[in-house]
Amino acid sequence: MGYIKDLRKIVGSRPFIMVGACVLLIDNRNRILLQLRKDNHCWGLAGGSMELGESLEEVARRELREETGLTAKDLELINIYSGEAFYYKYPHGDEVYNVVPAYLCIDYKGELVKDENEVDNLRFFRFDDLPKNISPPDIPIINDYIQELLKGE
Repeated sequence: MGYIKDLRKIVGSRPFIMVGACVLLIDNRNRILLQLRKDNHCWGLAGGSMELGESLEEVARRELREETGLTAKDLELINIYSGEAFYYKYPHGDEVYNVVPAYLCIDYKGELVKDENEVDNLRFFRFDDLPKNISPPDIPIINDYIQELLKGE
């Protein structure tokens, strides 16, 4: 997060637009991978902010690898999220309006290895047994994916 840290030195905690990406990683048992975040103690998707010069897909791939140890073989863009619902105030006070492309990954390799700086736990969840404490910006993304799954039944 070098770019965001540098920007924060200039604007402080004031809200700004933050572009990033997230990954809905689904295993072969149709479970979603969530990480227990250290910053807000909520479960959320792998993802994070864009660095200068990165493409959105590169952000998704990098964040997935850094936070979970997994490498995406294939990513599919499923939606781009923005607007009031994606305002977020971090526990330390920084405010952002997120612009988030969400990618689906069902083809990946590697072993789960959590990022010790950002992640307390990594776990696959069934969609009918998701934790209650999901990180606020990830709730609409996960709910949209569940609605798409239900349409296909």
